[in-house]
Amino acid sequence: MQISTFIIIGENIHCTRVLKRGGNLVAKGADGRESIVYEIKGTKQLMPIPDGFLKSADWENGKVRHCAAAIWQGMHGQGADREAGMEYLQTLVCKQEKAGATFLDVNVDEFSLDLQERVKAMEWTAALVQKASVLPLSIDSANVEIMRAGLRACDRDRGRPMVNSISLERLALLDVLQEYQPAVVASAAGEKELPATVAERMNNLERLIPQLTARGIELAWVHVDPLVYTISTDPNNGKIFLDSVAAVRRKYGPAIHIIGGLSNVSFGMPCRKLINQVYAWLAVEAGGDGGIVDPLQINAGILRSLDIRSESFQLAKALLKGEDEFGLNFIAAHRGGKFG
Repeated sequence: MQISTFIIIGENIHCTRVLKRGGNLVAKGADGRESIVYEIKGTKQLMPIPDGFLKSADWENGKVRHCAAAIWQGMHGQGADREAGMEYLQTLVCKQEKAGATFLDVNVDEFSLDLQERVKAMEWTAALVQKASVLPLSIDSANVEIMRAGLRACDRDRGRPMVNSISLERLALLDVLQEYQPAVVASAAGEKELPATVAERMNNLERLIPQLTARGIELAWVHVDPLVYTISTDPNNGKIFLDSVAAVRRKYGPAIHIIGGLSNVSFGMPCRKLINQVYAWLAVEAGGDGGIVDPLQINAGILRSLDIRSESFQLAKALLKGEDEFGLNFIAAHRGGKFG
């Protein structure tokens, strides 16, 4: 199988993203301040964590929301702290672009409880990201007002921006789509619950997609997300998604795009990077052409370089297709050190 392209919605500018306290990327600076560690041209840099984040429940639980902290410094910090926040975010952006991202996803929903503060954060972050990259943005929010603010901030000269995402439970976005005519992540989620089967996913999409095209959204702009669930909760979830990808491709042909939050599949499992990369390969084999992923871990070059005849690939493939019951062989191989 030839993998020439892989559409990547880079997921790293997101206020839910966390780093662990005590890890290599969170350390005290010379001044004693807790900081996020990053690099510029091989030189270690530090972004001080705002005081409010050090008093949060996340911090008490050993985590820090690093993108949210950087946005706060960029918007509200002073002097060197402000510059470090901006530089940190731009570093994340440049890494994604260099690794092959197609869109840069921006989500600030967890930045604040105040809606207007989140709107300002979206506008500010969108502007900053676009200063660092030529890529179009993917605007990700559960709130229509924030979504509209993000689309308004997009520079369309760099390409059609994206809405991530719409589903039958979020039809309030249809007016926004008609106004801005963006690319769209079309989720297979239902009006009140998530689908369990291929048939339920297809039924939801068959109700949603005509509503998109009726608002002027072309099929070529649609990126269907059949929804990836974890294999740690149900070993059949991996295969159900792959079968759904194939069903979408048969139904809608080559014009439409098919993606997914592919790293969701490995939550709760060891060797997540291996599982995610093999799953992306399998998704392409089934008819998919992209994903909402970290481009530093999954991109076209990485997928082309996978040794599909290796034992590690075959063990992960069996796990993801539900052929390795309860993942016993995969877990045994992990415990035996076969994955390095």
